[in-house]
Amino acid sequence: MATVQFKSEISIELDQLLAGVAQLDTPDLEKLLIQVRQVLAHRKNPSLPTLEIELLQKINQTLPDELQQQYNDLSKKMRSGVITSNEHQELLKLIDIVEQNDGDRLQYLIQLSQLRNISLPELMQQLDIHPQPVHV
Repeated sequence: MATVQFKSEISIELDQLLAGVAQLDTPDLEKLLIQVRQVLAHRKNPSLPTLEIELLQKINQTLPDELQQQYNDLSKKMRSGVITSNEHQELLKLIDIVEQNDGDRLQYLIQLSQLRNISLPELMQQLDIHPQPVHV
């Protein structure tokens, strides 16, 4: 079983570490995931240029949990036909935010693919990024 050695000479088994991680609030867990991805990227390519690191950080940014949850809830109401006029207006504002975020992320992906001199689909495959399904 894998263990993690800390500088203070405390050794903790991987299962215990994961149990502790599971107790994190969702925003802290998302931050940890971003940082773990950065560590992994650095290990895979220790000489990763600063610009690539910055682009990867931006690519991995997500919407705040509250905003994402509100968007999901209102989208569900819209699909089921039970959305109020005020909720619909709020959903339209959230759609703008989500689309802007998605557009920014795509720009960062394009910049990184150009920097690495590979196609966008190839980059997305390398980063294990899959297109999200579209809900109509």
